[in-house]
Amino acid sequence: MPRSTIARIAAAVDSALDRHRGILSNLVEVPGVAWPGFDPEHLERSAAEVRKLFENGGLPNAAIIRGEGPDRMPGAPAVLARRTASPGFPTVLLYAHHDVQPAGPAEAWATPPFEATEREGRIFGRGAADDKAGIVMHLAAIHALDMALGPAHGLGLSVFIEGEEEAGSPTLHSIFAEYGQALRADAAIVADSGSWEIGTPALTSSLRGLVDGIIRVRVLDHALHSGTYGGPVLDALTVLARLMASFHDDDGSVAVEGLLAASGPKLEMDEQVFRRDAGVLPGLKLAGRGSLTSRLWATAALSFVGLDAQSTATAGNVLLAEASVKFSLRIPPGASPDDAMEAVRRHATKHAPFGAELEFVPGARSRPFSVAPNDPMVEAALWSLKTAWNADAVMMGVGGSIPFAAALAEQQPGCSVLITGAEDPDTRAHGANESVHLGELRNAIVAEALFLAQLHFSCR
Repeated sequence: MPRSTIARIAAAVDSALDRHRGILSNLVEVPGVAWPGFDPEHLERSAAEVRKLFENGGLPNAAIIRGEGPDRMPGAPAVLARRTASPGFPTVLLYAHHDVQPAGPAEAWATPPFEATEREGRIFGRGAADDKAGIVMHLAAIHALDMALGPAHGLGLSVFIEGEEEAGSPTLHSIFAEYGQALRADAAIVADSGSWEIGTPALTSSLRGLVDGIIRVRVLDHALHSGTYGGPVLDALTVLARLMASFHDDDGSVAVEGLLAASGPKLEMDEQVFRRDAGVLPGLKLAGRGSLTSRLWATAALSFVGLDAQSTATAGNVLLAEASVKFSLRIPPGASPDDAMEAVRRHATKHAPFGAELEFVPGARSRPFSVAPNDPMVEAALWSLKTAWNADAVMMGVGGSIPFAAALAEQQPGCSVLITGAEDPDTRAHGANESVHLGELRNAIVAEALFLAQLHFSCR
């Protein structure tokens, strides 16, 4: 690629950076959560704003689409926009999602979660990094590419901005069934990941899959006075706690039989850096066995993420009849979500204490992902990252899940799925005080535009 083109792309990104920062701030202020119990009007507004952004950004046919769930109810609004490739040019699919995680307790945030706040070179707010930064990456990269090469550069561009990724992508299968042809591409950039560290770019080589669900135990047909009946009968919360404890060995490794592990990654992580980035308290011993990267990327990780029992604020002296917990299990590349779900069910059934009545309610399932061996697009992506950051890029795994990446790899085996993004280890995605580093965001935009420009020049 001519050096002049690289310079024009960087200049185009920098000249529009303030405008795109403003767009990101506006997006953060729309609290679109795709979970039951949250106002769906916020998601509708979020999708409408994203559609308008791409319509005004050079894809005038941008439209809101929906999948359909197993109950035949429509899913959350997504945005699909396309620019057809000229003969001989490839099509690139650009993916992100506009829905966000719930904010959690407001008191845990230094500033209101849905008011974008800029300080110390970062924009804070729910979704600032995960994944509204991904939306801005695509929007700004298209702008830079059109400015540097002209809008008639020939590349086909498809943009898919999902509306329910944080809810497990429950209608993604039906979206592929109905819109699969519109999603067909030679390469895809999934902008929902990030850097190894600030200043060191990365291409994500693997993702863990996810299964979750509810485990409910019952011990009584009604609550009882804890003084009158306590002793012979254990309350449901105590029984559930004993069951929960059985899911991990004494060293914190997952103790569920039948879960697979992947081969260990080559990249290593410094424990002190990990503890700092994760905010681990000084006296806490890390769980599991093996290298940190193998524990994060190549083995199963099970967490309990929600509990239904009596609130401490209103708790009386009663033996609870019933208690429930939501589990979240990450599974490594090569593992089957169906097999993993069944392994958790078998374990819960086998270890239910004192013969308690157990109900197992399976939830979301998404497949793990790994980059196809010898993918020809990887070298081009690594060059783009290195050029944008002026630093060598690394290949890294990520312990999280992106249902779309695995689904796309399954639906389109010939499509190169490249996972990047603007996050960094201090992004705190899903937690309080989520933020995106503006320097990393700028470089991620440049890298995406450079990758697209490479494809253009390879076809001339």
